[in-house]
Amino acid sequence: MSRIPHRRLPALVLASCALATSALVVPSTSAGASPLGPSLSTVTAVAPSAQVSTARTAAQTAALAKAQAVLRTAASLKGRPYRYGASGPRAFDCSGYTKYVFSRNGIALPRTAQQQWRKARKIKKSQIRPGDLVFFGGAHKYHVAVYAGNGMIWHAPSSGKTVRKVKIWTSRWSPGRIIG
Repeated sequence: MSRIPHRRLPALVLASCALATSALVVPSTSAGASPLGPSLSTVTAVAPSAQVSTARTAAQTAALAKAQAVLRTAASLKGRPYRYGASGPRAFDCSGYTKYVFSRNGIALPRTAQQQWRKARKIKKSQIRPGDLVFFGGAHKYHVAVYAGNGMIWHAPSSGKTVRKVKIWTSRWSPGRIIG
């Protein structure tokens, strides 16, 4: 935010300053009147970059809300049994679980972990955020889970186990983004 000294400025200079900054505040004089006249005490201009920033923030907010909804759905299925080839809602395998969780939130995913990997946008581990997918394996992805934050995932682990939240147990994983 820029402050203009207590003096009159030509309109062209004032407009240039307003475009160069996202907000321009003109201080009032000691008598309470603006040095630019009685009707102009604060001038605010939004530069095009600020409009893009606002749009980006709205998209990020929508993505965050969608990711939170995905995590609520993932958690609501805690305790459901693992069954190979199952895609819910009574039982799941890993990719059936992620497919079901995302579909309940309006996002279509393919059926297998490898197909979901192909659809996901590849990101760095340092960029992962809750609601992203975590894929296990090298070139062939054999397991997929929903990232819950703080190194934890929601997943359908294996036969005899149930859907649960666990800590990522290996360094051999890759993140993928579906939301945002």
